[in-house]
Amino acid sequence: MLKPSERRQVYYDSVKRLIDILIAGFLLVAVAPLLLCIAATIALFIGTPVLFRQRRPGQRERMFTLYKFRTMDNRRDSNNRLLPDAARLTPLGKFIRNNSLDELPQLWNVLKGEMSLVGPRPLIDSYLPRYEPWQRRRHQVKPGLTGWAQVLGRNSIEWNRKFELDVWYVDNRSLWLDLKILVLTLNRVIRRDGINYSQSDSMPEFFGTDADRN
Repeated sequence: MLKPSERRQVYYDSVKRLIDILIAGFLLVAVAPLLLCIAATIALFIGTPVLFRQRRPGQRERMFTLYKFRTMDNRRDSNNRLLPDAARLTPLGKFIRNNSLDELPQLWNVLKGEMSLVGPRPLIDSYLPRYEPWQRRRHQVKPGLTGWAQVLGRNSIEWNRKFELDVWYVDNRSLWLDLKILVLTLNRVIRRDGINYSQSDSMPEFFGTDADRN
């Protein structure tokens, strides 16, 4: 017999999954022409492949392939090494990032059940050994297209604060909070607010809590 708290959790997870399927499925169909247009433009001005694929840890740190639209080219230095991300981010890529269009392919991750519309953003797997135990708790839930940390600052807040917000979401998640995050996300996208540190550059690498504080 499930405890009341366990029943509430089962209800929340079931309803949230249904909402993810309905919204992600609808949006994939609704924006299909836009997806094709973006893909064609990237192929023409940046190159192929048009999708960026990377393995990321999801719920319970299970690995999955995350999809994003490509925003950087393959320019290399004289030693055939890729230039830094900031140097390879194209004007088209900046536009795509500024309008959060690069995240649209992740609707497929949501539909597959690897991600949710709302949850902590999936980060690269090399961060896993750098987390403190409390920071790893962000992986107790599915990663999301958007999350509590994103609507409260996105890339403009330091790593430790971002993890605090992620863990707070894990402890306080509800359908009402998810709805609030989706509404705030839409508002931020429209206003293009809190996109990043500077001109759509990537978030600085996370080396650990102590390094973040220095």
